Formats: sequence, structure tokens, C-alpha cells
Amino acid sequence: MPGFLVLCVILIPWIGSMAVYLARDCRPRLQHGMAVGFSVLAGLCAIGLVFNTGGQVVISIPLGSFFGAATFQASGIGAFLSLIAAVIGSLTIVFSVDYMQGEKQLGRYYSQVLLFIGAMCGLVLSNSLLILFFFWEITAFCSYALISFYNDDPKAVAGGMKALVITQFGGIGLLVGALILYAYLGTFEIDIFIDQAEAIPSTVMAIMAFGFLAAAAAKSAQFPFFTWLPDAMEAPTPVSALIHAATMVNAGVYLLARFYPAFSAVPGWNLAVILTGMLTAILAAIMAALSSDLKRTLAYSTVSQLGYMVYAIGAGGLLASQYHLLSHAIFKALLFLAAGAVIHAVGTRDMRQMGGLGKKMPFVCSLFIIGALALAGIPFLNGFWSKELILEAGLQGGPEWAYWFMVAGAGFTGAYTLRMVWMVFFGRPLSERHLHDAPLAMRIALGTLGAGTLTSWLLIAPFSRILAKSFPVHEMETLSLSHLVIYIASNPATWMVLFIIAVSGLIWLLRSRIAWLIKSMTWVGKTAEASFGLEWVNKQVVSLLNTTAALLRRSQTGVLNWNVLGITAGLLIVLITLILWK
Repeated sequence: MPGFLVLCVILIPWIGSMAVYLARDCRPRLQHGMAVGFSVLAGLCAIGLVFNTGGQVVISIPLGSFFGAATFQASGIGAFLSLIAAVIGSLTIVFSVDYMQGEKQLGRYYSQVLLFIGAMCGLVLSNSLLILFFFWEITAFCSYALISFYNDDPKAVAGGMKALVITQFGGIGLLVGALILYAYLGTFEIDIFIDQAEAIPSTVMAIMAFGFLAAAAAKSAQFPFFTWLPDAMEAPTPVSALIHAATMVNAGVYLLARFYPAFSAVPGWNLAVILTGMLTAILAAIMAALSSDLKRTLAYSTVSQLGYMVYAIGAGGLLASQYHLLSHAIFKALLFLAAGAVIHAVGTRDMRQMGGLGKKMPFVCSLFIIGALALAGIPFLNGFWSKELILEAGLQGGPEWAYWFMVAGAGFTGAYTLRMVWMVFFGRPLSERHLHDAPLAMRIALGTLGAGTLTSWLLIAPFSRILAKSFPVHEMETLSLSHLVIYIASNPATWMVLFIIAVSGLIWLLRSRIAWLIKSMTWVGKTAEASFGLEWVNKQVVSLLNTTAALLRRSQTGVLNWNVLGITAGLLIVLITLILWK
């Protein structure tokens, strides 16, 4: 049964992708219905998979002596992340029924979204590092295609290319790690690697560990690679919700958590992970506080919250990290889709051009506030419980100075969240608008995510038990619901963070008197936007790719014989080089 469900979770979205693409764009109702049907079916299979987790390999497909086998397993962490990808993916598709009304090329849109969902499920369920890399690359190309969906917009194309270049750079580290694994152990199996990690020399293991950290940082938009994610906001808003909440950015966090039992003993690796998460969380929070673009503000908040997850992994808080990933996926999808409803109605992303929308769009306003309070870490919402577990893990397993930086980050989060809600829904309206609240399909998606934001923290007990199956070689604490409440309520760190959030609210109320202080941080945001010099490197790489592509286009004469001759000559050169090298 688990093997069948694993196949269904991966293949149903891909079958749906082909079916929707083959359907003619002149029949949009059929395309909407097919996309919703296939995505909901995949989501139901993912729910069933969560209840059939065991951690053992459930599918093994032989691929030859070198490649070994394509193995998949229904581990706890993989099952939960596939659940997030499939369920939130289905909700974004439901939301798209209204959001994408009248859009051209629906077939291309839905096929790419479904392919994206299936690839993410395959990535987290694979037990072969080579197969994981295969799905890793598919998610990168899907993100490029979806970010640049409006391919007549230069900003969208540039954002897609930037995401592709940066994530491909990180993928090199993952590929090198896979080749090292095969060279020393003769296999690509992840479980075997974790069990026999001591057989690999320490220096080689360090190369693998830091290579995987680079791959995760690029994929999950961590310092210094975090600038691609805000630029990905040129995509349709449902795509933004999918990338930020359910698919690509979660892959890097998953990679670090999955291989933590093997890499945690590498000298300096844990500290490097902590520093990466801490710097990302602080810098992105400052950038969010300075942004006036609604989607970019949410994008920076995603980067910041991913920093918290990475920080928790470095501190040994695997449960805290993955639990916050679950919580964040729910409330961030809610925020992005609610923002999409606002942008769809108003026609702008500039928060300075909004204001007073709470009276015009009460349903969207209520759901957005729920998501915002969860993001800020207000008690009795899912973001509060998961963030507190992270800070507790940091206090116990990380340096104290890093912990206080993360507490300060919580204060920044509260400040920019309050600013965002005020500017969009309660500020003075600049003009009298005749707006409509969210239509039915949008309401279904938003209402479901709102309910999840209010109640998902009740899943901590089963979540911790299932996650423990994924780390049999690493001690994993399980928590009951009552234990969680007592644990958090009695922790002095909790009250410290709440005090910091309250102070951030006071700062917002006194913002006119301290405007000079806010302006003084502008240079931090501009420097971070430039990735501390790495943005120039990215532009040069993109320019080189564009130049190479132009030269290749010139070589395509349209005459098949010449094209075949060129390919054959290239293959001969490669073959001769390999023979001489040997």
C-alpha cells in the first residue's frame, strides 16, 4: 500500500500535467477542472501516505550496475513534506481557477504547476541521492518556467533566469556529493550513507557537508544567495505561494535535515549552518521592514523564516525546524493567496497605493490578519508554537549570542508585519475604489488555509512521532500537546520574545518620531539587495549565458545535415579527449 501511494503522489500530478497540456486552450473550463481534479487526487494520496509511514524502502526500480536503483521510501519527513507540496499545491490550483480567469496559455500554466508539485514530491520521497538530484533539477527548471510565465515581461524573464543560475550553482555541490558517495561506498542510497558515514575520510566528508550546505543555501534562498527569491515575485501570485510555501524553497531545508545525522559530526558545520540561518533571518527581516511592495515584503519574510529553520537545524533542533516548515507553509500560503486577492482587486502591488481595504474586502482582510499574526508569532497560532521551539533549540544547542540575534529578528518580524497590515487594510485610502471581495474559489482556498493556521499546532504530537521514524540514528524528542503547552508557557524565553514583539509594536506607534532611525538602516537593505557584491557576479554569469545562447542560435542554420555534422564532431572531440586522458 505505501508503495502504491508513493507512486500516486509523484505520478498523478505528472499525468495531470500531460493531460492538461494536451487539452486545447480554447476549452478553459476543462483545463481548470482537470487541474483541480488531478491536484486534489494527489493531495488525497499524500494524506493517505502520512498514515502509512514506516521509513523503509517501499519501491526499488533497477537502473543498471552504475546507477543502482531508483528507490523511494515513505519516511516521516518525506511523507509530511509531500503532504505539504500536494495539499497546498492543490489549494493554489483551486485559487487559480478565479485568479487565472481570462489568461492565455492555461495549459502551459497548469502543466508546469502540476509538474512542479510531482517533482517536489519525488524529491522528498526518494532514497537515492542520484534520483534526488534528478528531481532537484526538475524543480529548478519548473521554477524558471513559472517565474518567467509572463515571458513578454523582461523583469519576469530576468527573475526566472536569476533563480535558475543561482540554484544551478548550488546543485553542483549536490552532484559532487553524490559522486563522492558512489566513489567511496559504491552506492547512491541515502540510508546506507547515513549508516556508514564513518567509512568516508573526514576531509572528504567535510567537502560533502559544506557542498550540501551551499546547495541548500542556494535552493532555500539563504545568505548570500537570497536575492533570487524576491525577484521571483514577477510570477503569478499562486505560483509565488507555491514556491514560497510548498515546493522549491523547502527542498534546501529538507536536504540539511535529512543529512544532519551524517554531517553533524563534521567540525565547524553546525556553526556554519547557524551563521547562515542567523544572517539570513536578520538581513531579510530588515529588508522586509523597508519594502513597500506587498509581494516582495512577503518574499523577504519567507527568506527570514527559512533562516529560522536553517538556524534550528544547526542547533540540533530537527523537530523544531521541520515543525516550523509545516507551520510556515500553511500561513505563508494563506498570506500570499490573500495578497493575490488584494492585488487582483486593486491592480497594484505597492502598499503605498492601498489603504482602507479592510472595509472593502472584509473576508480577505480577516484571513490576511490571521496569517500575519501567525507570522509575527502571536500565541495560539501555529507560527507561535513552532517559532518558540526553534528559539528554545537555539538556546540549548547554539551559541548564546546567536540566540539574541534571532530574538531581535522576532522583533523585526513583528514590526514589519504590523506595518504591512496597517498599510494595506487600515491606512488612509488614497482614492475611492469600488472593489469586490474574493470570489468563491479564492474563498475556499483562503478559508481552508485560515483554518489550518488556527488549528495545525494541534498536530504536534503525531508530527513528532512520525518525524522520529526518519532519524533512527539520531535522538528525536517526541512531544504531546499538553507537553507542548506547558513547555512553552513555562519557558522564560517565550515571555522575552513576546516582550520584544510588544516593543516592536510600540516602535511602530512611535514611527514618526524615529523616522531618522528607520532611514539609517536603508544602506543595510541596499547592500543586502546586492548580495554583498555577489549580485554583480550573477549579472556577469547571466550575461555570459545570453551571449552563449546568441552564438548557438547563429550556429543553427536550419539545415539538418550541418546540425548533425556539428553534433557528431563535438562527440568525437569529447571521445578522443577521454581516451587520451585515460
